[in-house]
Amino acid sequence: MKYMILSYGSQRDYDGMTGKATGDYAWTPDDFAAVTEFMRDFTAKLEASGELVDTRGLVDPVHTRRISGSTRAGLPVVITDGPYAETQEVLAGYWIVECESFDRATEIAAEITECPGPAAVAARAYVDVRPIAESADSLEI
Repeated sequence: MKYMILSYGSQRDYDGMTGKATGDYAWTPDDFAAVTEFMRDFTAKLEASGELVDTRGLVDPVHTRRISGSTRAGLPVVITDGPYAETQEVLAGYWIVECESFDRATEIAAEITECPGPAAVAARAYVDVRPIAESADSLEI
């Protein structure tokens, strides 16, 4: 079965990683290097085990566009540039893994909590694990 492991961040986290003042902590070049090394090693381990399907990090939320509304429903289509004031957390990246069980996918995701970084960032960090529907039949509707 395939699972998606989703990691979250905020514009403040992206700003901190680039050294901008955020009000709680600016990342040092060593902090960023440690995170980069951790992610590289984590991904290499998944590749070596044969469980990695795909992984990507996403650029900061300021480069996001949200499209809402529906002309079919008689509503105007609205395009809003990010980041969005109504939300703090945004998808920062993902891994798609193929493994034997939801428990194994959860075990893999839990390893991400070992990622180094500023304590203020770690305190609000989380990841989600979700099974991937392979077809409409697997949606349990």
